[in-house]
Amino acid sequence: MTISLRDQLLGLGFKDAPKPDKPAQTRDNRPQQAARQAKAGQGGRPAHPPGAKQSAGKGRGHAPAQHKPRTREDIDLAKAYAIRAQKEKDERIEAERLKQEEARLRREAKAKLKDFLADKSLNAAEAEHVRHFEYGGKIKRIHVTAEQLKALNAGELGVVQQDGRYLLVDAGTLAQAEAIFAPAVALKVDPDAPAEQDPYSDPQYQVPDDLTW
Repeated sequence: MTISLRDQLLGLGFKDAPKPDKPAQTRDNRPQQAARQAKAGQGGRPAHPPGAKQSAGKGRGHAPAQHKPRTREDIDLAKAYAIRAQKEKDERIEAERLKQEEARLRREAKAKLKDFLADKSLNAAEAEHVRHFEYGGKIKRIHVTAEQLKALNAGELGVVQQDGRYLLVDAGTLAQAEAIFAPAVALKVDPDAPAEQDPYSDPQYQVPDDLTW
């Protein structure tokens, strides 16, 4: 039986040369690398080319409304309306101002007349006659004596309305009262006027048919 040289060497104490380690099996990572690269490409690069989204958005949006340009006639009409509205506003303001001014002057005149008539009334407690007259669209009356009635019908006396009362005053006081506040003059007799203009001047006329208190 032939002993091989290897066996002989092993018998003499030699050992087999250590076998080189097998290289670790190289795993083919290319498929995984390709998958990672593809994933990275989807995450890092936009799905659409630049400008595609904006273009698509613009395409889906509504077109801006088209406004009809104003004509010269429309502009002139608008100006005319504005001028008219301002004019009416100014007129209302002026009317209100005049109304307030008139009310102020009226208050001042009435206050002045009241002070003026403070001690000029000739009303008599013993007056036994009634003199009717028209004032403010209604029939009013004042009590006078026989002498005062004659003087009143002769234009020597007159009647002034003051705070709801009717004051008998002389002709001079009546003239001044009229200058201060004419609406307060309730009865001013013109002795030369026809009798029909003052039907209540007759002393016998006590209760007129159209009497309104």
